[in-house]
Amino acid sequence: PGYSKDSLYNVLYLLHGISGDHNEWYTYGAPNYILNNLYANNKIAPMIVVMPNGRAMADDSPGSNPYSADKVAGFANFELELINDLIPYIDSIYPVKKDRLSRAIMGNSMGGGQALNFGFNHLDTFAWIGGLSPAVNTKAPANLIPNINQDTAKISGIWLACGTDDNLLSVSQGVHNYFVQEGVKHYWDLETGK
Repeated sequence: PGYSKDSLYNVLYLLHGISGDHNEWYTYGAPNYILNNLYANNKIAPMIVVMPNGRAMADDSPGSNPYSADKVAGFANFELELINDLIPYIDSIYPVKKDRLSRAIMGNSMGGGQALNFGFNHLDTFAWIGGLSPAVNTKAPANLIPNINQDTAKISGIWLACGTDDNLLSVSQGVHNYFVQEGVKHYWDLETGK
């Protein structure tokens, strides 16, 4: 609401799960309603939300087997496409703030793993990182933030969430437990159910 080319906006890169594509959030997550409610209650600053297809490959559809090796590799390959192509493109055509403190990455399931992997690997690009039920593509907790003592000072916010009955709970719980052990400040949201 109130979008103006004369304003500068924060940017959220919102990534989808393994069976989805760039339409998944609109189809199942209703980000437009969530954001509008948050704006109406003055709980968030205005932002541009980018919901890309997170598979970097010629056929970037989920296909009949989204778990095939080439499709899974497409999710890992998206890191360079995001950093080298998509972010510079968004920065060039939209009135966005181009500093890391104004840029966030978050994703669900496979996209949650991407968000954690890419966000912590590019702390010069992202200051806000979130994973919703991050999947098994998530790096081992000890490898997510290699220079934990130096790098955590660069992070403005980390958010992890999962359901108690989600089959990916062990991934989220492992990252959460590691952060607790290492004293990494983060928000942990464990919800009942899936």
